[in-house]
Amino acid sequence: MAVPLVISVALVLGILAGYRLLSVWVRYRGRRVVTCPENERPAGVTLDAGYAVATGLGKPPALRLDSCSRWPEKAGCGQQCLKQIEASPEGCLVRNILMNWYGGKDCVACGLPVDKFSPASAKPAVLCADGISVEWSEIPAEELQETLSAGKPLCFACHTARKMVREHSGLISGLSEATGRPVQ
Repeated sequence: MAVPLVISVALVLGILAGYRLLSVWVRYRGRRVVTCPENERPAGVTLDAGYAVATGLGKPPALRLDSCSRWPEKAGCGQQCLKQIEASPEGCLVRNILMNWYGGKDCVACGLPVDKFSPASAKPAVLCADGISVEWSEIPAEELQETLSAGKPLCFACHTARKMVREHSGLISGLSEATGRPVQ
């Protein structure tokens, strides 16, 4: 009777530890934007989520950078920007910044709302000041705020249409390159 109890307790403890480690990994992965303490300019960083997991069982995880847009020139820095991430791990995540920016907005091309999407669904894009639409992954984290301040929201369908016209204009006739809509 004692053996099944020990196995059950070990299984529950294993599940709890696994949940804790997974939650640490999820919390500390992804691209982030911080203000570099050295030059007070935006910098794009990623954390070493594996290191956070390895040090985060039973205590707050230790953080260290995995990459920074200022590296390799400043690779030996003291990583004081980690204090910003510790203070607001979700607030500096690129995906959260973007989701907040899209909140309550409509597509500049078709007028449909762009704020109703999940991280796993097709993501809206940003129509930059130069008239070119870009996907999230194409925006360097250190340029995110500047891009968003001059950009406009564009739904996934309109972005895809614009991209098709821009990249394959010889194959697509009857669509405006500027809007991706049929020419009248």
